[in-house]
Amino acid sequence: MSLSVLYILDINGTVLLFRDYRGDVDKNVIDNFIPLLNKQENLEITSPILHHEGTTFAYIKFNDLYIVSVIKKNANVALIFSFMYKFIQITIQYFDKLEEESIKDNFVILYELLDEIMDFGYPQTTDSNVLQTYIFQKSYKLKKIVSVPAVVTNVVSWRPEGIKYRRNELFIDVIESVNLSVNSKGAILINEVSGCVKMKVHLSGMPQLRLGLSDKILLAINSYGLGQESISFEDVKFHQCVQLSRIFDKNISFIPPDGEFELLSYRLNTDIKPLISVESRVIKNSYSRIEYRIKISAQFKTTSIANNVEVTVPVCLDVDSPVFKTSAGIASHVPEKSAVVWKIKYFPGGSEHFLYAQFKLSSIKTEEKTERAPIQVKFRIPYFTISGLQIKFIKVIEKSNYKALTLVRYTTKNGEYLISFN
Repeated sequence: MSLSVLYILDINGTVLLFRDYRGDVDKNVIDNFIPLLNKQENLEITSPILHHEGTTFAYIKFNDLYIVSVIKKNANVALIFSFMYKFIQITIQYFDKLEEESIKDNFVILYELLDEIMDFGYPQTTDSNVLQTYIFQKSYKLKKIVSVPAVVTNVVSWRPEGIKYRRNELFIDVIESVNLSVNSKGAILINEVSGCVKMKVHLSGMPQLRLGLSDKILLAINSYGLGQESISFEDVKFHQCVQLSRIFDKNISFIPPDGEFELLSYRLNTDIKPLISVESRVIKNSYSRIEYRIKISAQFKTTSIANNVEVTVPVCLDVDSPVFKTSAGIASHVPEKSAVVWKIKYFPGGSEHFLYAQFKLSSIKTEEKTERAPIQVKFRIPYFTISGLQIKFIKVIEKSNYKALTLVRYTTKNGEYLISFN
């Protein structure tokens, strides 16, 4: 990754703290950051990366602070941003808030953290649970154990020992998000599904979990590198706690972190029929009246129901006196968004509904051919997944043999779901 210097600046560009890792950058180079930032804003350009005479600034603005990485050599900028966000996460876990006051009050421990999480521009230990076992704060003073703690070399560094709960519980959420973009001619530009398995773990001790997944995703995982077709799953990624060598046993084994974490993420590479389709028509009867006609259809199975469906229909800026007719739900004009928001609480699969909206135009003017913003659709379908991924079983193995309450939920929801006017 080869990061040279990490700076923390206030909103005016004053250096609050910095750590030079490689010694290959002039100390005054940060003086160029704010002028470059102001120049970018004047040109109405937004970019998190700035360049100046062979030096690159990658920055994040957070709570009126600038976290700035200075890069001299060619580097993977995605990893650098990932590191900066991880640094923010670590500091929040230490101080609750990352702001100017917390930096001034805790600069000693911040320097120690910067020394531990990176060495010569390369990330080292960035697990906050590990760091808190040997770098901790008391009355703004640092106490550091010189010897390397066991958790740094232990294979279970993500979970401390001695956790106890009065009630042992385990919650699993399988969530799939649909990203769809349809142009004015009805052609699908983007059609993808991203999914994840999230867990909330409140279990005592050091439990070993065995999770059984449906055969589809197991075949997809096991086919990587074997020249086999991976069905519809792509980019399958596991949390570090999963024992990858045991995936071939038709289940996955792991010792989970405590609390909430993402066990698994994936994408689907199979085109799917849009779950909710939208047909739209705009009719300008005269220079003083305009109509919007919208039809939405639920194209998922009839046994499922979409909850809290919200269709946002952009309208002209100069409209008033709205008149609505709907076959279901409630429509309202939201002037600050220049849109009609149509809300339907329950939308069963296989059904369709209509919206008719009529407005008066507040000013008489010739029609302008401007590109309309797309219609946005929000929805949530419980007990349903597009991929068919299922949790077949979950076993909790712990030496005390306690019983754990387990709950599995499935949800499909909208991601960026945009449909242009026909």
